[in-house]
Amino acid sequence: MISGHQDKGRSDHLMNSRSGSMKLKKRELKEFLDQRVECYNRPAFIGLDPISIPHRFTIREDIEIAGFMAATIAWGNRVAILRSADRMMALMGNTPYDFIINHRDSDLRGIDGCIHRTFFAEDFIYFIEALKYIYTEKGGMEEIFARHQTSDSLQPAIHEFRRVFFELPHNRRTERHVSDPFKGSAAKKINMFLRWMVRRDDCGVDFGLWQSIPPSVLSCPLDVHSGNVARKLGLLTRKQSDSRAVAELDASLRALDPADPVKYDFALFGLGVFEHF
Repeated sequence: MISGHQDKGRSDHLMNSRSGSMKLKKRELKEFLDQRVECYNRPAFIGLDPISIPHRFTIREDIEIAGFMAATIAWGNRVAILRSADRMMALMGNTPYDFIINHRDSDLRGIDGCIHRTFFAEDFIYFIEALKYIYTEKGGMEEIFARHQTSDSLQPAIHEFRRVFFELPHNRRTERHVSDPFKGSAAKKINMFLRWMVRRDDCGVDFGLWQSIPPSVLSCPLDVHSGNVARKLGLLTRKQSDSRAVAELDASLRALDPADPVKYDFALFGLGVFEHF
């Protein structure tokens, strides 16, 4: 288990007991969060995190597909997430890209029941077909995101990716599993997937496979843990965890590190989950 308690006394000292928020100057806040990034952005973080699923693979497309599938079901108990992701990989013969491209209808007949919570066999089968469409007809996932990025955001690219992803005939209920920031969603899971694919350093956690997209345009995967910590630190004032909150948090994190703002996801997540900040 990763330990992040070495500065707990300093954190408690800096905590305002009346408001429950941190009274930190920008320089102090950056130093505090940079230390937490260093603590959690390391291979030991991978263990029970969904990113451990794509880390099983070495082929680029296998990593992309395994990452996208694992991120899609990344809500709820983390042990259950990994168990469900294990099953998805096994159903694809632990060769995701080859299965996506070369599967036959007969290969899909053994997929049934619940895959993970509200993600059912019907949804998983559609994801298989949609990814085949994207790789064979649209140049792959990176191509779509890169083409529709803006100078400061990937949120329009997420919207466009979702549109392309659902171009094939499908049950509308499957659409709930790919969020749309243009409809107000924080799009936590797909922003997390994009961090995995785009962000690059020498720490061995994120992959940095997609060289056509700069880390500076990434958005922090906003969930209950990172949101609560961000609010306590004064990085986020909006109470709802939605697309507007993501934009506000983007601005705060980019003020701390314009080139690599989403490295602070490690700090916010670690403070919330491991330190119960």
